Amino acid sequence: MFNVILFGPPGSGKGTQSEKLIDKYGLIHLSTGNLLREEITNQTSLGLEAKKYMDSGQLVPDAVVIGMIRSAIKNNPDAEGFLFDGFPRTVAQSEALDELLAENHAEINAVLALEVSENELIGRLLNRGKTSGRSDDVNEQVIRARITEYENKTSPVANYYDQFDKVVRLKGEGDVDTIFDALCSEIEAKKIV
Repeated sequence: MFNVILFGPPGSGKGTQSEKLIDKYGLIHLSTGNLLREEITNQTSLGLEAKKYMDSGQLVPDAVVIGMIRSAIKNNPDAEGFLFDGFPRTVAQSEALDELLAENHAEINAVLALEVSENELIGRLLNRGKTSGRSDDVNEQVIRARITEYENKTSPVANYYDQFDKVVRLKGEGDVDTIFDALCSEIEAKKIV
């Protein structure tokens, strides 16, 4: 099983690149954002609770997210691997993910971090907000809060995986296909090891 974390701030292109990577490598895409948005659309109690956090630019509590990931791993016992998109977002989630994978005799093989400037992120998210219907993409103040939240709580995840020499930082600005080729090169290098 080959497991990859695609890492980066909101608007860094994780969703776009995830689609391309799962098509190429046959990985199961685990996007906590998509799972949570599905719960919001279905107006479940979890979705309504999550929406309150998301609308204010806050992270959804670990226990909720970790439970969803555990179920997804359990429900895909024959997976070639997983592409984690938007998870883990904290060091505690990283440690919990490592424990979950260890239960299945697996590990994170690579953390691919997309780096994008703040101005570019804000522009991308405001533009996406015009068509996405996502309430957290239409307000610049909320977007800035999300970026600050990412920097304060999620950036340390890279430091956590750095200690295991698993993080590769890549430029997330420019041509989508060029970024994709760079991601694939890193995956191929890690798969050989």
